Amino acid sequence: MLNVPPVITVLAAAMLLIQLVRDWVDVETGIEILALFAFIPARFDPSVLADGVLPGGTAADAWTFVTYAFLHGGWTHVGLNLLWMLAFGTPVARRFGAVRFLLFFAVTAAAGAGLHLVTHEGELVPMIGASAAVSGCMAGALRFMFAHEGRGAWRPGMMESAVHFPAPPLTRVMRDRRVIGFVAVWFIINLAFGVGAPAGIVDGSVAWQAHIGGFLVGLLLFPLFDPIRGRPDGDYYSPPTRH
Repeated sequence: MLNVPPVITVLAAAMLLIQLVRDWVDVETGIEILALFAFIPARFDPSVLADGVLPGGTAADAWTFVTYAFLHGGWTHVGLNLLWMLAFGTPVARRFGAVRFLLFFAVTAAAGAGLHLVTHEGELVPMIGASAAVSGCMAGALRFMFAHEGRGAWRPGMMESAVHFPAPPLTRVMRDRRVIGFVAVWFIINLAFGVGAPAGIVDGSVAWQAHIGGFLVGLLLFPLFDPIRGRPDGDYYSPPTRH
């Protein structure tokens, strides 16, 4: 907790402060906040909502692709997202730096909103939560978390030092059984929570399509944000051979 990058701390503080404000304001103001900053698919379907019904106009059409990630359905919801962001966002933020990480966070959040829009066209129910961006951080961490292998004997802190090594190509990453296993379990859990009941963890349904959108874009677009490049000789790690 004491070694969290400042950008993670700032994002966490912003989400907690916003949740505190939403708990403090009256119901009408809370609804106005959702209407202005949550992601509402019906905003983009004139056949459902006429232009001007929701506040913010064209500008809100753009910013809600990201601002929804700062709103949550309660303290349990924001707490779970922050725990996952601390775990997976921290190494990505250390590797990217603050500016690149914020851009990565915004792009993966927007990707989650985009897939949610495609799969929930015209829906009036607002979508909120940082899960899509957090899923993007999970995918980003997968791209380099084993990059230290083959570069020397194992030592304490080796996993943390992986943030400084060039990331292998996606084709090599996806041949690692550990990565394949993680991705498979991740998709199964998201589908189970999305198709089935949320098991009382949060109120309302789980926007699993948004999680998948953020994850896939984080996995595929990681190189666009990564400041660490491979050496000209292509010195990447190879998955360990098992006997």
